[in-house]
This record gives sequence, C-alpha cells and structure tokens, in this order.
Amino acid sequence: MSVHEVRIETERLVLRLPRIGDFDRFAELLADEDAARHIGGHAPRAAAWRRFLQQPGAWMLQGFGMFAVIDRDTGLWLGQAGPWKPEGWPGNEIGYSFHPDAWGRGYATEATVAAVDWALANLGWDDFIHCIAPANLASQALARRLGSRLRGPGQLPAPYEDAPVEVWEQTRAQWQDTRKRFA
Repeated sequence: MSVHEVRIETERLVLRLPRIGDFDRFAELLADEDAARHIGGHAPRAAAWRRFLQQPGAWMLQGFGMFAVIDRDTGLWLGQAGPWKPEGWPGNEIGYSFHPDAWGRGYATEATVAAVDWALANLGWDDFIHCIAPANLASQALARRLGSRLRGPGQLPAPYEDAPVEVWEQTRAQWQDTRKRFA
C-alpha cells in the first residue's frame, strides 16, 4: 500500500495524510496564542505554511507522520495526531494537536487511539512517547487516559532545546492492556 492510500476511519473521524485544503485550519491553530503555546508557539501564516509542510514531508521521506484528523460528517479539519520522529527526537512519538473549536469533544482521544494502533501495527515500534510541556495539563490528561506514564524531564533538539518538556511513555505490551478500555 502506498502512503497516499493510508486512511483510518473511526466512529466520528477520518485520519488521512494532510492535504493542501487543510492548511487554512492549521494556520488558524498556529495563529491562536493559547492553542499554539505548547506546540512551538504562535506562528504567522507564512511560518505556519513551513510548519504545515513538515507532516507531508515526513510521510514522503519516512513513510509516516501525523495524520490530518477530519470530521467524517462535515469534512472539517480538526487537528493532527500520529507518529512523529524528527532527527534527534527523544523517542518514537505519538503526537497530537487540535484546533481550539475541537477541544473537549473527545476527538483527541479517538484519533490518538487509532494513530497508536496504526503506528504499532505498521512501524514495528515496541514503545512510544508523548513530549508534553509541563504546563500543558490537557495533553497530560490525554496521555494518562491513553495509559502513558511520566518518565521525567526530556530534551528536544534545536531549535526547541530550551523548551521545558516532559516525556510520557508506554510500551507495546502496556498499550495492548490499556487498549481494552477503548474497545
């Protein structure tokens, strides 16, 4: 299967590769000071464009990246979730970020469960992490809900080396046990 054909459907969502039509909503996410503060910070539209291209680039070069998370009923881009491992990253990450109007509806949990399942089935990972800012209580709550545990402080590569980050982790075996709660 080509990466272009990768598609996951859940009860309410479609997870697929990013498309150009997703950019406006991604730019809105990065333009929102509160929403962007834990994912690299606020970015004007031109900078958001360069960051948007990271995920399609990761898919093309690594064979994986974060999925665009789409509302099945409306086609609206809600956010992104999935495997992410830039050069120098502290582990195999399952990351997530969502547009503020998608917060509080369970989309992040639904999408991330599907993304973890896909990553473990297709990438051969035996463990995964989430790199979370210490002040990002919502992401910490999601990591806990997913069964991940705080490993401790971590270090990201440049240009984020000064950003405080905590690494949450989970093994494949732990996920298989946790996954039963989402069945």
